[in-house]
Formats: sequence, structure tokens, C-alpha cells
Amino acid sequence: MINQVLFGDCRDTLNQIIESGTKARMCVTSPPYYGLRDYGGEGNQIGLENSPEAFVNELVKVMSLVRECLTDDGTLWLNIGDSYYNYRSGKGQALPRQSCASNDQDLPQFNPRRGLKLEGLKDKDLIGIPWMLAFALRADGWYLRQDIIWQKPNPMPESVRDRCTKAHEYIFLLSKSPRYFFDVEAIKQPTIDGKTLKRKHSVWQVKTKPYKEAHFAVYPTELIKPCILAGSEPNDIVLDPFFGSGTTGQVALELDRNYIGCELHSDYKDLINRRLTFD
Repeated sequence: MINQVLFGDCRDTLNQIIESGTKARMCVTSPPYYGLRDYGGEGNQIGLENSPEAFVNELVKVMSLVRECLTDDGTLWLNIGDSYYNYRSGKGQALPRQSCASNDQDLPQFNPRRGLKLEGLKDKDLIGIPWMLAFALRADGWYLRQDIIWQKPNPMPESVRDRCTKAHEYIFLLSKSPRYFFDVEAIKQPTIDGKTLKRKHSVWQVKTKPYKEAHFAVYPTELIKPCILAGSEPNDIVLDPFFGSGTTGQVALELDRNYIGCELHSDYKDLINRRLTFD
């Protein structure tokens, strides 16, 4: 099962990994963000739930399966961004039901404004998805070790004029056990004078880099290299239950690790194969 992509819903394919007895040293992944994109029309795809709470609950279930796939000293590195609530009332609206932002930076053409009113949220509210998820994972038994800020020097421009431009996302470091593998030396960074090394800080400045063959957003390779270097050793297995275009697999192979991916859409297979084929 090493260096393979299992196509299908990860809530099913992760069980295949568990049944095989294969153990990954770490997981690094970026789940679909709440309400931001329809990746292919499946009615039960993660991210299109009717409420933020239902979305978080589904991700907790997925990460519970991920935990079973990890070694006892394994870690989860979870990249997640936030969404805005943008309810518009009115009769006869053909609007998607879940709630999020209304500008083109966050939403594809599939998902304009939302038509399901949710209690406790006001129009224009930032929902707070990352911390809702982090606290839910902690309650489910994960050790919530750190929030890392991915600071984007080249954020997507926004037309909104009553708040700052959104230029960061979160990476949460969670562990299966109180003692876990973390190679602090592997990710040390140079001091200002360049004469020595220091421990890596928790704010990572990494430019967004679109992958030209993918029609959806991918996280940059430079963002997850420190995760894989710190969370695994050569020949370890790196798991990604939301494999997408294969960024995690590419970086794992470049760093002499192995990978296992889960991906909902089998039509990404050719794209993944091209990306993971090295001369």
C-alpha cells in the first residue's frame, strides 16, 4: 500500500489502510474549506454540509480514522482556513445552503451567496472554523500542540473595504500521544547574521504558488516541507487523506519518504501520476 493513492471517499479508504495494518509516521493535509468550493458534485462531499458544526463533526470523524493509521508517536499537521457567513433572505432563491463569504477570492462560481439561515451567526461574521475544528479535535483525544500561522506575502486581492486583506491561514500541529516524534534540528533556520541556526518560529512566511495543471487551490511545497522534515524520518510513510493534485506525495518522495494518499476524485489520477513521476 506504500506510494499509492486510494480513490474514493476517505471515510471509506482510510478504513482500508487500518485493515491493512500499515502505519504512517505522520499526516499532513488540507481538507476542503467550509462552503468554499464544489469539487465535483457529490452530494455528501466534505465541505458542503448545512452548518459549520456538521462540517467540523465530519472532519473529526475523518481525523479519528487518521489517528488509527498513525504510529503511537505520530503527528497530524492540519492546514485550514476560515469562512464568512453571508446569508441572503428571500423567496425562491436558488442558493447553495451552507454559508460563507461572497467575494470571488473565497468562492468559485458554483457557490455564490447562501440561502440557509443559521442561528448564532450574523451576516458578515467570520465563522471561526479553524478554532472550532482545533477544539473539537482536542476534545476527541488529540493533543493540540501548536497553532502555526501561514503568512502569505502575496495574498489574493480582495474588494471588501471594511476590513484588512486576508493574508494568513492556520496549520495546527496535533499529536496522537503526549510524547511524539518531532525533529527540531531538521527545521532550524539561520539567524539574522547567518552565522548560526535557531529554532524555527511559529509564523511561516510562504508565498502562494498555483499549480498550473490544477483548477483548484493547492498548498505550496515549501509550506509542507518543514512539516514532513519535523514529523518524520527517511523511509517513513506520510499520509494525506485529501490528496488533491499530489503535493504531499511529491514532497514526501523528494525528502526520501513514502506516501499514502486518499482522493475522492478518480479523474485526478492522470494529474497525480504526472506530478509524481520523476526523471
